[in-house]
Amino acid sequence: MYCSKCGGTIADGSPFCTQCGQSTSLAPVAAAGFAPVVQAAPPSYVILPQVAYAGFWLRVLAYIIDAIILGLFAAPILIGAAMAMGVGGMLMRFPRNENPFENGLPPVFLLFIWLCMLVGLCGTWLYFAFLESSEWQATAGKKALGLMVTDMEGRKVSFARASGRHFGKIVTSFIPLGIGYAMAGFTAKRQALHDMLASCLVLRKG
Repeated sequence: MYCSKCGGTIADGSPFCTQCGQSTSLAPVAAAGFAPVVQAAPPSYVILPQVAYAGFWLRVLAYIIDAIILGLFAAPILIGAAMAMGVGGMLMRFPRNENPFENGLPPVFLLFIWLCMLVGLCGTWLYFAFLESSEWQATAGKKALGLMVTDMEGRKVSFARASGRHFGKIVTSFIPLGIGYAMAGFTAKRQALHDMLASCLVLRKG
């Protein structure tokens, strides 16, 4: 093999001429002082679901649906308890023209009121906290309207956080004129007060 510049003999496989330094066609790109060209892999894209913050009225509608569902489940329980405890018969025995509670609530009736409060408190807590921390990330009402509850990074919330969000509604209800709930209509991320307390978002799937 001979050099194309000076005509000198070049050993087979040599990247350049030893006499004049002329590079050969066999010289790798790195021998000429240049970094090898590496073709970049095409960028990969992950298609994320389109989400937006859920507005106030959409959340109100979801809550109405949930209230109807809870009522359908609670009514048979409370009616059955009232029948078993004889609450209806006890009220029927009171004279029509007298106040049945003038001398204080009867023990059975008082027990029934406590039962109603217990069913309402525990039932709503487990319903909201369990479903919003499940794979649904939503109650049945929210699920029907394409809403979901997440943390501030869009991840599924734990049962403890969903419980904190639910009981945070007690604080929200103390704000006069329902402003604590109405905050979901005008805050930047459409958060009600209990959403802020629990660091949660209510998102609407696109």
